[in-house]
Amino acid sequence: MLKGFFNVPAPVNEPVYSYAPGTKERAFLRQAIQDARDQEIDVPMYIGGKEVRTEKKVKLTPPHDHKHILGYYSQGTKEHVEEAIEVALAAKEDWENLPWEQRAAIFLKAAELISTKYRYKLNAATMLGQSKNPYQAEIDSACEIVDFLRFNVKYMSEIYQQQPPANSKGVWNRVEQRPLEGFVFALTPFNFTAIAGNLPTSVAMMGNVVVWKPSNTQIYSANVLMQIFKEAGLPDGVINLVYVSGPDAGDVIFKHPDFAGIHFTGSTGVFQDIWKTIGENIHRYKTYPRIVGETGGKDFIVAHPSAGLDVLNTALVRGAFEFQGQKCSAASRAYIPQSIWNELKAKMEKDINSFKMGGTEDFSNFINAVIDEKSFDKIASYIDRAKASPDAEVIIGGTYDKSEGYFISPTVILAKTPDYETLSEELFGPVLTIYVYEDDKWSEMLKLVDNTSIYALTGAIISQDRYAIDEATYALRNAAGNFYINDKCTGAVVGQQPFGGARGSGTNDKAGSMINLLRWVSPRTIKETFTPDTDYRYPFLSEEL
Repeated sequence: MLKGFFNVPAPVNEPVYSYAPGTKERAFLRQAIQDARDQEIDVPMYIGGKEVRTEKKVKLTPPHDHKHILGYYSQGTKEHVEEAIEVALAAKEDWENLPWEQRAAIFLKAAELISTKYRYKLNAATMLGQSKNPYQAEIDSACEIVDFLRFNVKYMSEIYQQQPPANSKGVWNRVEQRPLEGFVFALTPFNFTAIAGNLPTSVAMMGNVVVWKPSNTQIYSANVLMQIFKEAGLPDGVINLVYVSGPDAGDVIFKHPDFAGIHFTGSTGVFQDIWKTIGENIHRYKTYPRIVGETGGKDFIVAHPSAGLDVLNTALVRGAFEFQGQKCSAASRAYIPQSIWNELKAKMEKDINSFKMGGTEDFSNFINAVIDEKSFDKIASYIDRAKASPDAEVIIGGTYDKSEGYFISPTVILAKTPDYETLSEELFGPVLTIYVYEDDKWSEMLKLVDNTSIYALTGAIISQDRYAIDEATYALRNAAGNFYINDKCTGAVVGQQPFGGARGSGTNDKAGSMINLLRWVSPRTIKETFTPDTDYRYPFLSEEL
């Protein structure tokens, strides 16, 4: 076995391609989209070294074109979850004993495959399966997943390098970072292919084995990710991809004695139910499971009277409506001073009315569809209630149509009371609620922002007044795990802004940082004494004066 203190390649953020007219990447992406639309694929589960198919087929369709069939996936059962756990545990010893640099090489290769060979196929899958435009797909399923893989390898090497700073004479102290005992469950969301890829790989990178259940509405791109991981050399059984119902998965996984942890991104309600279930079953487990979750957000943008209007307007329309507001970091509530409201409103109306909405195949569309009918119906119900409420007014948008795709026009609600429901409840769609405050109520308004929502994921202040920036940064210190000054509240970059929030938004274990990887290891301290004592008697025991 090779020996050495190995340095991994220094990670740099993956360049973002523009897909502007005339670029080669635009042509390659168009071809990848056409190739995907021209075929219906049969998507298997991946359990151990087997591609597992069942008789129950579920169709995969673009949210913006729900009559078109991209393929079918095989719906699994509890038995498939049990099998995935069994093969994961069987693979565990060989995987955790593989030298760390060999594990690193697999995920570095996966990053290169995504950056090059699979870039357009994975982006096309994300555009079609999750209704993202070219830029939103590029920053997600190309750049962010590549960044996760490369930076996590660097963080892994730094974790292994951390050792006790002191040794007594004749003693060598050292710390090893062991994988967790058992298997980890990765439960991933629809909205980011990068998150779906990062949750199982960050766990596996540290020597753990994984059962991965993606959102049903992300299976189309999850299938491409799994193909990439296998081509990169990931051994059979290390990550097992299953398509089962949440209750079926939970009923098996959370009762298993070898359950060692969950890596989760999704809704706050689901995460709280999972935590409760784990607590009820705590006596079953060999070890206390690691519970890591990033959940919802009711993310804010706060404008000071000194705010630059163009900066504020751009932060609002991008932060609220890119990817149809389906980012956990999306701006969904904004607090605007009375003195600039009318001018800002005019700018917002002009920009929003210029948006084109439609399928992702037309690169001129800024707005695409929401993910599915359930989401569509929920968002539409909030819009309808706002139209009927004396406490709110729909001032921009407010229309929707699901006849061909799940399209909801970007909508702005003006709340007349500070406790209106869309200022506090997460919608996860293209709806921004504005509350206009009196300029001299700035400090009171900061308290309102802090106390209105149960969430604490992202937030931003737009201001040219440094005293106001300082006051807001302190007053809102617990209201957002990622806080932005003169920028929108979305767009965290791996290696630059570790991502996560607290309160109802999760455990704040910061995806894209060393903090997250430390959750997937269990340290062991080793003390080796070269000249051990041979007599129990200490000098103070002497009877001499």
